[in-house]
Amino acid sequence: MKILITGGCGFVGTNLSLYLNSKGFYVHSLDNLSRKGSKYNLTLLNKRKIKNFKINIENYKFIQSLPKYDLIIDCCAEAAVEISKKDIDKVFNTNLIGTFNILKKIKKDKSKLIYLSTSRVYPISFKKKIIKSKLKLTKLFGEKNSINGPKTIYGVTKLASEMLIEEFSYAFGLKYIINRCGVISGPLQFGKQDQGFVSLWVWRHLNKKKMKYIGYGGYGNQVRDVLHIDDLCNLIYLQIKKFKKINNKLFTVGGSKKSYTSLNQLTKICEKFTKNKIKFSNISKTSIYDIPYYVTNNNLVTKNYNWKPKKNINTIVKDVFDWLTKNKKNLKKYF
Repeated sequence: MKILITGGCGFVGTNLSLYLNSKGFYVHSLDNLSRKGSKYNLTLLNKRKIKNFKINIENYKFIQSLPKYDLIIDCCAEAAVEISKKDIDKVFNTNLIGTFNILKKIKKDKSKLIYLSTSRVYPISFKKKIIKSKLKLTKLFGEKNSINGPKTIYGVTKLASEMLIEEFSYAFGLKYIINRCGVISGPLQFGKQDQGFVSLWVWRHLNKKKMKYIGYGGYGNQVRDVLHIDDLCNLIYLQIKKFKKINNKLFTVGGSKKSYTSLNQLTKICEKFTKNKIKFSNISKTSIYDIPYYVTNNNLVTKNYNWKPKKNINTIVKDVFDWLTKNKKNLKKYF
């Protein structure tokens, strides 16, 4: 099977490329190498002789000239929520026009699609109230939850992409799987804010840098679930193997009850592994895009694939810590 992974030199794309290559699939990557760290990831792909096409995904002229693939895994996205408010054109062109171009390519070649969407398609329905204690695990977000309401520009482009995929499937017979993912973490995250809060927390503790608890009173009691990248790679491998039987479905995918954390708890875990304590300042107010709580309902994806995340938050932090510690010197020349 020939597979193209868009965003193949990003965090998720690189891990997926290496994983599927190790499983014997013929893998190519598409990435314009614009993001910091992508050139480092390219060196990892080069070692495995995985070809990368340095192409902007919003340019269909170049997309249509690519070879024919059996499957395209669309991981390409401008995922930083705050950037989506500041650089709307970039987010719209990468996330929505990019997916549109991939769909046209798939229609022409009669390929299949696995699309990585986001939990940010769900609306911001929380009031910005003070949270003085850790939120209890009372609600899980799944496929049946409402998507009506403001959700960030980023979330809108991803939801629009989901709808476009479903329309192409209805109109042209395209076979697809959509995975709505929450926070993903693990090796190959560089401790930068736009890649996620877990690696940022580890990196700041590792380097004894000050941090802030922002929003909801500044107590650090916001909760997120976190999925290890290895667990996601395993799921996508199962989805590829069972694609003929299971397709044209949407799944919510995350760490769920296996792996969730508050910011305060994450701080304690980072202190355990790094042996460092850092100073936190407290900022009561937060962005209009911030939410206090998200934990995934994995019931449907578990039912279909007998899949559950294996790695909890302690394992995730340890894996990020080990990788950053080992590669700290190598990464400096790429940033």
